[in-house]
Amino acid sequence: MIVLGPAVGNHIHHIPACSVRSQLLSTPVPGNSTWAPIIGTNCSSINTSQCTACPAGTFPSNDTEECSCCTSGSCVNSSSCLSCPNGYYQPQSGQQLCLPCPQGFYTNATQSSACHSCQSGYYSNQTASVGCEPCNKGFYSAHENATSCEPCPRGSYCNTTSCITCPVCPNGEEALAPGSTECSLCRPGSYKESGDHMCKFCQDGEYQSKWGAANCNVCPEDHYCPSPDINPIQCPEDAFCPEGSTEPSYCMETFFRKAGDTCKIAPLTIILLVIFCACLIILILFAVRKQKASVERDVRRCSSKSRLLESQRPPSYLYGVTHDTEPVYAGW
Repeated sequence: MIVLGPAVGNHIHHIPACSVRSQLLSTPVPGNSTWAPIIGTNCSSINTSQCTACPAGTFPSNDTEECSCCTSGSCVNSSSCLSCPNGYYQPQSGQQLCLPCPQGFYTNATQSSACHSCQSGYYSNQTASVGCEPCNKGFYSAHENATSCEPCPRGSYCNTTSCITCPVCPNGEEALAPGSTECSLCRPGSYKESGDHMCKFCQDGEYQSKWGAANCNVCPEDHYCPSPDINPIQCPEDAFCPEGSTEPSYCMETFFRKAGDTCKIAPLTIILLVIFCACLIILILFAVRKQKASVERDVRRCSSKSRLLESQRPPSYLYGVTHDTEPVYAGW
């Protein structure tokens, strides 16, 4: 229980029945020199010539000459104390007014000296409330004295009223919008594990064909998974599919053939390689031979030209000897 002072909320509720009325008697009683007391004044019926008004927050008593003070939870009427109605309170005695309970508080009893706090899961968005409203489905209030309820965040839900918290959706389920009242299953091809708030798509090479899955499965060997939302497809006989394949892998036609999980050279490919190598060797030998013949022709051509030049050169004499005669020492 929260006790609220007079200034809480800065609201004052004026109850007409609780207004203080005080007055002086101005008309004497016929045949008597005294002033007769009336309600709202404090005076004695013996030898009293003037009545005194009761102070604020008190009322006159018919049996005594004193003014009485109202207790907490009530306010002063002209001749008595009135209890504060539902939704209002007064923590002090001798007050003329009752105070409305502020937002987030309430009182459902009369003559209340304090207002009660709205519990978690409830709220009050009005003053002078006689009760608190429960939070609707999909909303929650985690604290007391709430003036409104908050929507459940994405990934959580509340399927009852007066929720204090919004539980997270279980594995394999999600809540796409704020203020959800229920969770929806993850679609095939997606999953949600512990710690996640939303469903996630399976990675390449994984699959999940069921609704509401908490994980994805790796595409097994000899199968391929082109889409994460369908079951694995058997690998064709002429292809190979290692674990986690998204499509079958084929060997190059004609030149290779499947051998387990790999491709091996086909016999025809070996024959073609031998033929190719033989042809290449023949071409190399032919080119070498052709080059050699070309060199020999050039040598012969040069030799013939040299002899022809020698035959056409005129004789030259040196001391009476031709150029092609061995020199003879003649002395001095």
